[in-house]
Amino acid sequence: MHRPPGPAGRRGHDPAQPGPARARRPHRHLRRARRRHVPNHCDHRHRPRRARPRARRHATAGAARGIARLPGRRPPMSPAKTASKKTVRKKPAAPKAPGVDELKFMIDSAFERRSMLTPDEIEGSTRPTVERVISGLEQGEFRVAEPDGKGGWTVNEWLKKAVLLYFRVNEMQLVEADPAPFWDKVPARFEGYGESDFRKLGARVVPGAIARRGAHIGKDVVLMPSFVNIGAHVGEGTMVDTWATVGSCAQIGKHCHLSGGAGIGGVLEPLQASPTIIEDHCFIGARSEVVEGVVVGHHSVIGMGVFLGQSTRIYNRATGEVSYGYVPPYSVVVSGQLPAKDGSHSLYCAVIVKQVDAKTRSKTSINDLLRGLAD
Repeated sequence: MHRPPGPAGRRGHDPAQPGPARARRPHRHLRRARRRHVPNHCDHRHRPRRARPRARRHATAGAARGIARLPGRRPPMSPAKTASKKTVRKKPAAPKAPGVDELKFMIDSAFERRSMLTPDEIEGSTRPTVERVISGLEQGEFRVAEPDGKGGWTVNEWLKKAVLLYFRVNEMQLVEADPAPFWDKVPARFEGYGESDFRKLGARVVPGAIARRGAHIGKDVVLMPSFVNIGAHVGEGTMVDTWATVGSCAQIGKHCHLSGGAGIGGVLEPLQASPTIIEDHCFIGARSEVVEGVVVGHHSVIGMGVFLGQSTRIYNRATGEVSYGYVPPYSVVVSGQLPAKDGSHSLYCAVIVKQVDAKTRSKTSINDLLRGLAD
């Protein structure tokens, strides 16, 4: 087939001779693309190369080069920190222990309904609350009576209620002991104790000594074969001698001496009644009895065989005054008698024979203080 001459400048055309203009063909650029050279090792047409994406820089790279951050925006965390932050889970917070006010409210409420408490209420809230309070009494965290800072004492009635509730919420149980077991609602104070527990306690407990649950035994206390009841408080350095008794909720101060057979009475009811209190550095003579909430002031000496109750007349020989229920500090007290007004008989009383100062009390032995009382 004969092809007509092309335009000037094309193959087979003489530029010297003019010729007709070549008609424009459609899709001319596609036809040209098909005539491009394709390498032998490729089975596809050449495509323009895309630009490579720039590698991510570390979050701190910009900071190292001094690049300013936008205000109000935090820099992104490194991948390692982000991963560790995602895997860390916060532990659930432990339930907050009830405070004193909350414990007091719970004890007061349970005591008001003590005869109507259901088994579910006892197991669910009442028993755990009572056990918490009894443990606080043992540790010395709570005291049934405590100094008011003005020379007197404040009675915490809600703690006495907790002691009474302890009997309400607990059943009779076997109390293991040697040589024979016991059957009671209140376990022994040192039940389950081992050597490390006694060393931590710091007290000396002689065989035959009995202390019940809820009794506080301070450091350096010596318990000879004696009895300390629930709720009692025995201060540090105190000696409880053989056959001495400390009643429920009775308060014994620091560095006291309860001689053999002495009895310190307990008071649980009425609730508003103050427990028997022996303040610090007191000496209670053998076979003496202090009961019914009588308070013996600090550094006092009670002679052998003295009986003190709320109805006992306490006669001060120096002043001639008669008082009840309270022995002033630094007093030396012995048993005596006061005659009736008509002289027909005499009745028992306790006599304050002398009051010594702190210096004399610290330098004088107990025996010397009790000598020469008839002078």
